[in-house]
Amino acid sequence: MRLILSRIAGSGLFWLMVLAAAGGALYVYNRPQELPPAYSTVEVSRGELVATVSATGTLSPLITVLVGSQVSGTIQSLSADFNQPVKAGEVIAQIDPSLFKAGVAEALANVKSAEAARDKTEIEVNESRRNLKRVASLESRKLVSDSDVDAARSLLQANEAEYRVKVAAVAQAQAALDHERINLDNTTIRAPIDGVVISRSVDVGQTVAASLQAPTLFTIAQDLTRMQIETDVDESFIGMVAEGDAVSFTVFAYAGRSFSGTLAQVRLEPIVEAGVVKYNCIVHVDNADLALKPGMTATVSIEVERRPDVLKVPNAALRFVPSLPEEELDRVRAQLQPGESILWTPTADGLEARRVTSGLVGERYTEVEGEGIVAGLPVAVPQRKGEVLRRRYGGISLF
Repeated sequence: MRLILSRIAGSGLFWLMVLAAAGGALYVYNRPQELPPAYSTVEVSRGELVATVSATGTLSPLITVLVGSQVSGTIQSLSADFNQPVKAGEVIAQIDPSLFKAGVAEALANVKSAEAARDKTEIEVNESRRNLKRVASLESRKLVSDSDVDAARSLLQANEAEYRVKVAAVAQAQAALDHERINLDNTTIRAPIDGVVISRSVDVGQTVAASLQAPTLFTIAQDLTRMQIETDVDESFIGMVAEGDAVSFTVFAYAGRSFSGTLAQVRLEPIVEAGVVKYNCIVHVDNADLALKPGMTATVSIEVERRPDVLKVPNAALRFVPSLPEEELDRVRAQLQPGESILWTPTADGLEARRVTSGLVGERYTEVEGEGIVAGLPVAVPQRKGEVLRRRYGGISLF
């Protein structure tokens, strides 16, 4: 019995070792192997080439007005809301006017008091003038002294000066009344332009404070059928763009749809971000169908040049470097003149280097010229990322 168990145990161990060895061999045999770098081919083509400068920006209405409050108080009522069209002069909000009505009443009382004081002083001036006339008449008959005449004249002058003070006080009180009336008028918030409310920042019962700056209550866009894009262009490309350039752009909301516009302004003020200098460019956009909304992110392409009939190759063809000895690559590069690049064309013996001069550079293609470069000529380009490394299995494939 003991001998039988020993044989069974020995047999199991043997087969376990055999399976382990077979699995290791199978793994080594089927292990993914990296192939030498390969290439694909494309043909030199002839056609239109457009050079663009790309950027991103934000859509906004062409004219936007922030409506604020010049006085502090509690919002009593609101007559406008999001997306609501409004007309210029239309009441869109009301601030509680109670305190301002009281201020107007107080200022009006001050005006009346100042006018009464002025009238009283005017009476005193007239009395002083008559008194001086009587004293002067008596002085001509030697019935009063010269000092009496001088005293009457001084009193008249003092009363006239006091009258001028009272007149100024009336003007000051009237100005204060006008100020209070303006504040009362400002409790009624009116739309400054025809447009659409795109933002409302307050609710009924909320207190607004205008002590430091006018708080924004509403944002009104004058015309949503005309929009603009504010985009920043790097200083490396700003010399290529100019006002009037055609612009195309896309937004995430409408995949596959391209919109058009016109570069309206290149602002001179530099914008420095992380050491990079950029310049703000304004693009005007027609939005007749109201598809575009304020705040959308736009991917912008500014057309800087267009050539209708040129020889062109994919940009990747000029970046392609074949798997050749470094000495051979250095020998080819040494023959290049300033401004020249290399295109590699497949032949029966491998790849042949052709020197070309690059012209207009587009988003995907580059204009090329050179000896023997014609439409239809095959050129090498790097394989797509998923094709560079392949998994090759020999023998039995497990997957």
